Amino acid sequence: MERRSALKNMGMAFGYAVATPTLFSLLQSCKSKPDYAEWTPSFLDKEQGYAMAQTLDVILPKTDTPSATEMNVHVFIDAYLDEVMPLEQRDFVVLKMSKFYDKILADSGKESLMDIEPADIEPALRTYLKKRTDDEEEAHSEAIMNYMEAILEGGEGSLDDDIARFSFANDLRDLATWAYKSSEYIGEEVLAYLPIPGEYIPCGDMETLTGGKAWSL
Repeated sequence: MERRSALKNMGMAFGYAVATPTLFSLLQSCKSKPDYAEWTPSFLDKEQGYAMAQTLDVILPKTDTPSATEMNVHVFIDAYLDEVMPLEQRDFVVLKMSKFYDKILADSGKESLMDIEPADIEPALRTYLKKRTDDEEEAHSEAIMNYMEAILEGGEGSLDDDIARFSFANDLRDLATWAYKSSEYIGEEVLAYLPIPGEYIPCGDMETLTGGKAWSL
C-alpha cells in the first residue's frame, strides 16, 4: 500500500510541477521567441516538438493574450523533460505521446507530424480532455499505477491506448497552464500581480480588488 501511495503521489506523467529553483531557472531561460517550425528541441525529436508546439497553441491559443508558444511553453516543457524529469517517467511520457500522435496521424490520414494542423489536433483534444466520471478517473489512475509499478519492478507493463492518450492530453494541458501562468509576462501583465502584499482583505470582491483578474502568485 505504501508503494502504491508513493507511485500515485510521484506524478506518473509530466509530474506535478513543483516551484523549485530548477524549474524557475528553466522558465527564465525560455524568453527568446523561436519559430517552432524551425525550432530544434533539446530532448524531443523535431517532429514531436513541432506537434507538441501546435497542440499547446490549440490548448492556449492567441486571443487578447499571447499563445502558449509565444510564451515559449513548448521550449520549457522540452527542457523540463530533458533536465528535470526522472528517466522512468520520461520514458512513460514518450510512450503516451507516441500513442496520442499516432491516433492523430491515423485519423487525419497524414504520414508525418510535420504535416498536421490544428484542425487535425482539435478532435483528439475534444475526446481526451472531456470530463470523466469518478469511476473512470479511478479506473484510469489504477491502470497507470499498475503499469508504473510493473516497470519500476523491472517487468513489462501494459496500458490501454486510450488511457495513455487521456493521460497525455490532460498532463500536457496541466503543465502547459502552470508554465504559462508562471511566465514573467503573464504573471505581471495579464494576471493580478502584487509582489509585496499589502492589506489583507479576506472577503473582498475580486472585481473590486483586482479588476476581475486572478492573482498570479
